[in-house]
Amino acid sequence: MSALTLAPAGRRSGGNRPPTGVVIAGTTLVLVVLAALLAPLLAPYAPDAIDLSASLVGTGPQHPLGTDSSGQDLLSRVLYGARTSLIAPALLLAIATVLGVTLGTLAAWRGGWVDTVVSRLTDVMYAFPGLLFTVLIIAVFGTGTTTSVIALGLAYTPTVAKYTRSVALSERHKPYIDAYRVQGMGGARICARYLVPNLGRSITGYLVVLFGEALMSLATLSYLGFGAQPPSSDWGLMVQEGQAAVVQGALLPALVPGIAIALVVVSFNVVGVWAADRLGTRR
Repeated sequence: MSALTLAPAGRRSGGNRPPTGVVIAGTTLVLVVLAALLAPLLAPYAPDAIDLSASLVGTGPQHPLGTDSSGQDLLSRVLYGARTSLIAPALLLAIATVLGVTLGTLAAWRGGWVDTVVSRLTDVMYAFPGLLFTVLIIAVFGTGTTTSVIALGLAYTPTVAKYTRSVALSERHKPYIDAYRVQGMGGARICARYLVPNLGRSITGYLVVLFGEALMSLATLSYLGFGAQPPSSDWGLMVQEGQAAVVQGALLPALVPGIAIALVVVSFNVVGVWAADRLGTRR
């Protein structure tokens, strides 16, 4: 009987191991984060060092990934650009999380007209294209990474709010909520101390899924000229700057940052979907 009992347990423990694709994607993300942190040590040149004599040089010992039209080393720019490309989406999602979780929890807890107002507000923002909304904000307040992060944070708020509301509605009907109410605890205290923390697993899994999408959105804005501005090493801006060199037959200035964006976005999507599934997130 004990052998029969142990066999399923062994199978279950083996099933907890992440698939090979998730391991590869996770390892890729760890390496990208380490590269961003250690950029001053790993980069062979300063990211803004211009050497016109080395314009559009191909791969070689001096420049492992080649150079752009200004002679700037692509490896150095990609390493330093990883910082902006990772930090900016995190800040964007932080803004969306604070606003979205607050609105979603308020709608689920209060119900009635509050829920109706919040739901209609998020529906209206959904009907308005997020990128167009972001461009309008940038047109008013000016271009730059800070404006892009704030604008996209507001654009992502309805998405987080709707998801938070859906999981909070089921959570608020659980017995422990009624127990705290019977004890005379106020709604704000229950939400802050118990309800929202218990939603943390699901919300975290959902945010990991959104991270790759946020990174791509910021890269798109930089490519269009609304986000990061020269001499930034932002990956989206690097693709835009390297586009002109493609006509001259030099593919590396646009290809290197483009591959970096695709690699990180795909890795975050793979890890995010797996994490969302493990954390019980329902998209």
